Amino acid sequence: MKIYLAGPLFTAGERAFNRRLRDLLVAQGYEVWLPQEHEPRSRKAEDIFLVDVEGLDSSDVVLANMDGPDPDSGTCWECGYAYKKKPIIVYRTDFRKCGDTDSTPYNLMLTESANEVVDMSQDLDDEKEIARKLHEALQRLK
Repeated sequence: MKIYLAGPLFTAGERAFNRRLRDLLVAQGYEVWLPQEHEPRSRKAEDIFLVDVEGLDSSDVVLANMDGPDPDSGTCWECGYAYKKKPIIVYRTDFRKCGDTDSTPYNLMLTESANEVVDMSQDLDDEKEIARKLHEALQRLK
């Protein structure tokens, strides 16, 4: 199964977390397409956009990080693009609530369009546990 690993990638911490999570998923047997590792040398907006869309199109599932007071807008767009085309798993390690209702941890358009919603706000310090729970969600898609 090829995963498109969507999420914020604008700080050193975000990029490092993405790489560590990718490595844990690869160790579980997944192929992972990590956008930050496919940035075109030109770093032009159009080139980045086209490469990311290619990564989305070639993946079997979107695994999207919904951390932050408002989930990353690019990640949200990627989920919208994938909707009705392939399964989406959204996950959150952030303990802050920012949802539209008491029952949604963030924007209901994201939680309701996803095949799986995984809340890991209690596991935010344990990356192996995060990867294990995501593996379980990926297995439920089969």
